[in-house]
Amino acid sequence: MKKLNLRVFLFMALCCDLGLFSKKLISPAANLITDFLHIPGGISTSFSLMFLVLAASLVPAFGCGALMGAVQSLLALFFGMTGSMGVLAPVGYILPGLVIDLIFFLSRKISDDPAPGIMPAMILSSAAACLTATVLVFRLRGLVLLLYLSVSAASGSVCGLLAVNLYRRLKPVIFPVREAS
Repeated sequence: MKKLNLRVFLFMALCCDLGLFSKKLISPAANLITDFLHIPGGISTSFSLMFLVLAASLVPAFGCGALMGAVQSLLALFFGMTGSMGVLAPVGYILPGLVIDLIFFLSRKISDDPAPGIMPAMILSSAAACLTATVLVFRLRGLVLLLYLSVSAASGSVCGLLAVNLYRRLKPVIFPVREAS
């Protein structure tokens, strides 16, 4: 991450903050859906992960998803926003960050443009967050786990569409093309 400047690190920090606080803002509306389905969540987590995916798509450095997940987990611990995971919340934030890094690593091997990796990164990181919460806290099985995983993946795909649009608008701002002089 040597070649990254202060503007990029500030953008990554802003995405970490936006992810946490947007999760708090969207949770009441998301809880209406998840309470109706009798599942733990998944919608607001996908919305929160959208900011990590967006930053990881714009920052061409392996490890920024896990780094931002670690920063988000520390912020969540300090602000008391750990939810049902409690002290295990860092695991729930870092594992989806690692999935994001892996998807963008593979995506950048295939194409120079990271945009095609945004949707798979969103869906798989949402699923990773869902499975992590299931293993650590909820211990869901069968149809309930399948429903929880499906809602997480569906909300991940919706947030992925939004992230692709945001990526196309933010890329010229974060990494402006400099003319050769």
